[in-house]
Amino acid sequence: MKEVLLLAGTRPEAVKVAPVALELACHRGIRPVIVHGGQHADVVEQALAAFGLVPDEVLDVPRATGTQAELLSLLVPEIDRVLRRRAPAAVLVQGDTTTALAGALAAFWRGVPVAHLEAGLRTGELASPFPEEGTRQMIARIAALHLAPTDDAACALLGESLPDGNVVVTGNTVVDAVQRVAAADLPARDPDLAVLERVLDEHGQRLVLVTVHRRESWGEPLDRVLGAVRGIADRHPDVRVLLPAHPNPAVRAQVVAALGGHPRIVVTEPLDYPDLVRALRRSALVLTDSGGIQEEAPSFGVPVLVLRESTERMAAVDAGCAWLVGTDPTRILAEAGWALGARLRLPHSRNPFGDGFAAIRVRKALERLLGIAPVPVLSGAPTVPAMRVP
Repeated sequence: MKEVLLLAGTRPEAVKVAPVALELACHRGIRPVIVHGGQHADVVEQALAAFGLVPDEVLDVPRATGTQAELLSLLVPEIDRVLRRRAPAAVLVQGDTTTALAGALAAFWRGVPVAHLEAGLRTGELASPFPEEGTRQMIARIAALHLAPTDDAACALLGESLPDGNVVVTGNTVVDAVQRVAAADLPARDPDLAVLERVLDEHGQRLVLVTVHRRESWGEPLDRVLGAVRGIADRHPDVRVLLPAHPNPAVRAQVVAALGGHPRIVVTEPLDYPDLVRALRRSALVLTDSGGIQEEAPSFGVPVLVLRESTERMAAVDAGCAWLVGTDPTRILAEAGWALGARLRLPHSRNPFGDGFAAIRVRKALERLLGIAPVPVLSGAPTVPAMRVP
């Protein structure tokens, strides 16, 4: 058995790594080892629990300043110790977090092949988003396998002169994850969400989900967004707004100051992943600066207004699933008014990020990387379109 370390230090990483861990769990030649990097504490375990998973290793990274430099300096030696002790055949990192960069560096320095899940996302602007755009470009230079979620992402990698045999289009594992969690249909755990669901059902009202958490949105941009959110609630009496607040005390205070007291706006604590999926499924519209929600919403036909000036997920914009509106209140109000007025709903088949079989394609790519015989297809198993090497 060859071990593959699956590194996750944040909730989005845990959600997107989980389908790969489940796909590899019964493999005869690969043993998945989930390593919790500790960048975000309890939310990683919470996200994994939604899939019946627990981390095999939990790293100790006590932070004092909260800077990226501090986190990287703590993570690299911790990951290196795990690599030295377990001697894995490969390390899979996800996305563009500091955890992913630390894992890629530690593995590269030990000569362990790096598989980069969700590779190739680009805006072409190093400062947007910051520092993620720089982080994912750095990982690309040292990865041995690039698992691109879309054709656009693969083309971006090939445009950077990476070997085309190392680039594979798999789809995004977040589609696998969101379909699995939605199918479980767990009841709401957050009490505020449970009450809100009852109110929506009793009054026949619609839900608008709002998430704003990116650092570049804090301060004045967030004030503009919150003003627009209040305007949406004022202009559409059949709408209730749900905003899970960022845990940062200053950001939460800003949200409460702008939206507190409005009878049709509910500000909650951060939702666990099943609750977030539950809210997303029944939303009429989503306003977000989150990358993950841009990928998840199309699975339910929910239109998305992206509260950013640029996005590395242009596939959603090109497919007509999302609209870039930035943080200009006039633009947000106009686009939200159009989507709500038209009662816009999108075909579920339009999701450009995948079909729910990404984890199978990732497994096949890892088999090829490690020189392991492919797992035979069981009788009656769904037909999965082949991974593509552009």
